[in-house]
Amino acid sequence: MQNVMAICKREFSSYFNSPIAYLVVTVYLVLSGALFFSTLFIEGQADMRQFFGLAPLLFFIITPFLTMRLLAEERAQGTLELLLTMPITDWEVVLGKFLASVGLVSVLLFLTLAFPISVAEIGPLDKGATVAAYIGMLLMCATYAAIGLMSSSFTKNQIVAALIALFIGFGLFIIGQMVQLMPSWLAPFCNAISIHTRFQNIARGVIDTRDVVYYLSMIFGCLLVAQTTLESRRWR
Repeated sequence: MQNVMAICKREFSSYFNSPIAYLVVTVYLVLSGALFFSTLFIEGQADMRQFFGLAPLLFFIITPFLTMRLLAEERAQGTLELLLTMPITDWEVVLGKFLASVGLVSVLLFLTLAFPISVAEIGPLDKGATVAAYIGMLLMCATYAAIGLMSSSFTKNQIVAALIALFIGFGLFIIGQMVQLMPSWLAPFCNAISIHTRFQNIARGVIDTRDVVYYLSMIFGCLLVAQTTLESRRWR
């Protein structure tokens, strides 16, 4: 665990040495803030539904740009081979980098707490649903981060890594929007694998074990693929 935390701290610190992290965080806060305050003041609705409703769309777009460098940059610079020769396991490398990306996303979510605080000052806030929605956002963002890390393990080109993650994230997002167009026998499967549908379930204020298991399974599966990809490099 010591190695994992060392890698996590190293990666988390490196985020703040890159303009990409600042740019992505700023873009997200501006977009989400604009959507939130337009609902709050223009439409006169003191609630968080618009904010949480667009969270899956915004995060599947921005998360790949936060994760694209995690392994791709190491491969491009030739430091991945050096890292893998150290007395650490592939799992420790993957987990450390994953936790660093989740840490950055957690900071981003923390910055948005100003929105529910503003709602609570103006009108009644459904605290239970809000807490559940934030838990759902963290699970969803961790899943997108795991997808991004997996994509970053496939290539040394950061842009390609981001595009792969965007493609996968878009597929898991849009499939939930197309359920009504699907045959009745296929709709349950589409709902089952949709990140958006799973998040909507939690955002209503009900944390279902099936939704949590879905996110954790997706995270574990993506991290396992990333670890396997790293392991395969040892035998080339």
